[in-house]
Amino acid sequence: MAFRLKHICPILKQTGLGLALILLITPFGIKGQNREALERDKQNIEREIRLINEMLQETKKTAEVSMNQLVMLNTQITRRESLMRAINNEISQISRRIDEQNNVIETLTHDLEELRESYANMVRYAYLTRSNYQRVAFLFSSRSFNQAYLRLRYLQEYARHRQLQAEKIVKTQQSLQEEITRLEEQKLEQERLREEQQNTMQDLNQEKTEQNQTITQLRQKESELMQRLREQERARQELQRSIERIIAEERRRSQEEARAAGRTVSPGTYALTPEEQLLSNNFAGNKGKLPWPVERGVITGTFGEHPHPVLRNNKIVNNGIDIASVPGSKARAIFDGTVSRVITIPGAYYAIIVRHGEYLTVYSNLSQVSVKNGDKVSIRQEIGTVATDTREGKTQIHLEIWRGNNKLNPADWIARQR
Repeated sequence: MAFRLKHICPILKQTGLGLALILLITPFGIKGQNREALERDKQNIEREIRLINEMLQETKKTAEVSMNQLVMLNTQITRRESLMRAINNEISQISRRIDEQNNVIETLTHDLEELRESYANMVRYAYLTRSNYQRVAFLFSSRSFNQAYLRLRYLQEYARHRQLQAEKIVKTQQSLQEEITRLEEQKLEQERLREEQQNTMQDLNQEKTEQNQTITQLRQKESELMQRLREQERARQELQRSIERIIAEERRRSQEEARAAGRTVSPGTYALTPEEQLLSNNFAGNKGKLPWPVERGVITGTFGEHPHPVLRNNKIVNNGIDIASVPGSKARAIFDGTVSRVITIPGAYYAIIVRHGEYLTVYSNLSQVSVKNGDKVSIRQEIGTVATDTREGKTQIHLEIWRGNNKLNPADWIARQR
């Protein structure tokens, strides 16, 4: 039987298989990182929901339905909706991964079939050309030494490639089995998430029903709610006036001290010392990373103007954020600074104003304080105790951040809870 060069290495086209597999499989590592981030977000939301539920149960111990109960319900619903989105994102990502793994399995199956077919051809050819005489005849029939050398190299390469082909079949079979196992795991995870999604939706629907019932009951107490709203607005305005008055006093004093020291100051600004400028820069540089003013808490009142959740055509103005916590919680400074003033606000208990260069942080609704005017405070230092409204079962601290006369949104400055 004559030896033909066309029989040499009939499956060299398979040499790109390893690269193809790498390109197909590598994205899973990257998506795994995204999946971990999604899972962390989901766990953070679940932790917040547990804390909200703990505080909500405390609120329900009061004899009557209260605004705080509605606020906590609204917050819980918002976080539950965030949880639903997080679960949906996880399900979508797993669905994409399942599709991609199906593609990988399909590619591996196709490659395995081609490898087996090519290997079978090689085995059949090796059987037909198994005698040494045929190989020697093939070499000696060469027209030149160079051709004989090339034919010898062809035979050696053919034998080597046959061995590689056998190894590829084994590796491809292993890869295929691994992908099938991984696919089954993804399907189980998808099923678990769909069950979690269904349970979360049931909880959400139940909470929305309770929310509507609470609003209905509260609307029967409209005059009482209007009175509370007016009290809260008076307390807000009194706190704002106090802050603005302190800002003006400190600005005037800083300018006098700067002029006495021979420093140039711009009219209408707080004259910073070099140390205060450094502190101010450090405060600004930590935007989005500052600690919370309580160890455990949930934002229940957001910055700005919002419709009242019960009283139609009424607005709630918030110069900062409200953070609900558990009874006995300690208030903490969110950055190094100096206590500018400790004041008493009717309807807001004690308030502490801390200066951080050109920035001020304000902590109000404190039943007790543990600092005084002029004290240096460090980040996370306890400065007081958050007041608890026993009538509504509410423990809540109010936080504001000012830069000069400008009110800033504290939610942009404190770190995301982890």
